This record gives sequence, structure tokens and C-alpha cells, in this order.
Amino acid sequence: MIRILIADDHAIVIGGLKQLLAQVDDVEVAGEANNGQQVLDALVRDRFDLVLLDMNMPGPSGIDLIARIRSLDADLPILVLTMHNEVQVARGAFKAGAAGYLTKDTEPEVLVAAIRKTASGGKFIDPTLVDQLVFDAGDGQLEAAHDKLSAREFHVLALLASGKTVNEIAADLGLSSKTVSTHKARLMLKMNFSSNADLVRYAVESGLAK
Repeated sequence: MIRILIADDHAIVIGGLKQLLAQVDDVEVAGEANNGQQVLDALVRDRFDLVLLDMNMPGPSGIDLIARIRSLDADLPILVLTMHNEVQVARGAFKAGAAGYLTKDTEPEVLVAAIRKTASGGKFIDPTLVDQLVFDAGDGQLEAAHDKLSAREFHVLALLASGKTVNEIAADLGLSSKTVSTHKARLMLKMNFSSNADLVRYAVESGLAK
């Protein structure tokens, strides 16, 4: 049985997903969360085999929340279910540690297939995005500029883009301000940013900022 935590801030979405998954023999909705903090609290309290995660919720969300889940449980599969169908957003989610990415207009049977595949350790990309990803790969552009960053540098980039200061990021990640400043300096160098404005502009244009 695949125990799932559904994370979405719309009750009607959670209700629809529960109704759908109740008809699937090997899937159990074992928890619900309406914001990012509830997701993190649920993961501390209980065991799940997969998180079905919306990218936009109150509190920690998106790439930041994916990275925080990864820090709590490095092996827990995260399947993103979102309204965003931009390839850049999907890349960011995978970079942060998601195992799968689907849009909310996905057919029910595709969602179930994605749940089974990611829960068993596989990867899954929304079929509507596959062609674009393949096209980009053939054009030599599959790797976005931020793909050169380490996972920690990418997380710091996302947090800086959300408006957090170095000290706030240090507190969030349990690191020293000096360590965060080092990560920031390295990512600024790798990305050829000369200012915070460059960083924010890139994050917005790439779909990384909230």
C-alpha cells in the first residue's frame, strides 16, 4: 500500500484527489496538509511513501518546500501536482529534489501511473512537457544556467529570490551566516551575477521565484 500525504491549499482539490484515489486498491491517502508548515509537521509525526505536492501554498512552498522536505527525508519521493506547465518550473522542481512533475489537468490514469512510478523510486514527467524537454535536449539547451549549481547553492538562490536575507536563510537551514554567504558568493560567481537585482531578475524570468 502506498501511503500518500496530499498537500494543497484548496479543499476542493484535496476532496477530488481523495475521491479519485479511494478507487485505487494500492494507494491510501494517509494525510492532508493545507500549507507548507503542515507538510513539514506531518512528516515529523508520521510515515509516508510519497508526498503529492502543490507548488503554491501559504508558508514555505515551491522549491523551498521541496528542499526542506529533502532535508527531513532524503529518500521520500515528492510528486509535484501544479497548475504551472512551464518547463523552467519543472526543471527547478527536479533540481530541488522532486521525483515527478504533473499539471493539474492530467488525466486520472496518468496521475495514478505517476504515483506508482515515483513511489517505487522512478521519475515521472508530465507527458505534455516531454516533447519540449526532448526538443530542448536536441537543441543543446536542456541544462538551464542554474543546473551548474550544487543543490545547496540552488536552495540558497531560491531563498534569496524569495526576498530572504542571508541571516534569515541561515536560520531556516540551520547553517551559519558565514556558510550561507559562501554559498551565495559561489552561486553569484557561477551565474555571473553582479548584484542581487541580477539574481532576482533571473529567478523571475526562469520561473524560480514565487
